[in-house]
Amino acid sequence: MTELPSRRLLLVHAHPDDESINNGATMARYAAEGAHVALVTCTLGERGEVIPSELRHLTGAALGARRRRELADATAALGVADVRLLGGTGRYADSGMMGLPDNEDPACFWQADVDAAAAALAEIVLELRPQVLVCYDDDGGYGHPDHIQAHRVAMRAVELAENAGAAGWSVPKVYWNRVPRSVAEAAFERLQDELPGLPFTKTAAVTDVPGVVDDALVTTEIDGAAHAAAKAAAMRAHVTQIEVAPDGSAFVLSNELAQPLFTTEYYQLVRGERAQGDARETDLFAGVEETAR
Repeated sequence: MTELPSRRLLLVHAHPDDESINNGATMARYAAEGAHVALVTCTLGERGEVIPSELRHLTGAALGARRRRELADATAALGVADVRLLGGTGRYADSGMMGLPDNEDPACFWQADVDAAAAALAEIVLELRPQVLVCYDDDGGYGHPDHIQAHRVAMRAVELAENAGAAGWSVPKVYWNRVPRSVAEAAFERLQDELPGLPFTKTAAVTDVPGVVDDALVTTEIDGAAHAAAKAAAMRAHVTQIEVAPDGSAFVLSNELAQPLFTTEYYQLVRGERAQGDARETDLFAGVEETAR
């Protein structure tokens, strides 16, 4: 068994690009600090909407193959080498947006047996023994079926790994992706002021940002300012899905509505002990024992 670094972080995401938008600065920071950062992506995003007109011919498997390459480029920009597809390449297909007929495809992730998918993820958890696991909340951040399913699978995998692991072992800390409402509101105010200098014409609403919650729910903030360029580069690598402003301050998805690009990333601790009392943690690994795997 190859010995891994004493700090190990595992992130679970629904599609290629989610990792860079939500956690790019965090991933780059911990990778640069020598932690083992692993990413599990549940689908290839075969039903994503493509932004560049010259690439809109890509659909289905062809789009999935393209997005897999984009994922490789993005994680390379973040310094992350351990990237896995849940169940293997193509095991679970993109489910499309909630309420569409795509949700009924028996091959899509939304239709997956949660315990079976969680068992595949639990194998990775037991292999890596991460001290920290990051995933979405029970609404998937914004109600996308694949995000909701990724949450269910991740949380169940933690339970399965705990049941199957050595006596007394469990993932010490589990976090959900969050954005404090006050931070989102202030960022959108700045973005409105900066919009004339950006290649975008309209801004999204605060409610369009996944994971926005009341400030009191946020337990942890990770300052990734030193890795802002890496996060922006990773997001730019997802050419089919994201357009990033030249200065890296904002981005748009296929709806063409500008959102702030956050380089401080926020989390809610939902399993494990908060290391700094009522104060926000500034380290995902705070309070956990760093051990060789």
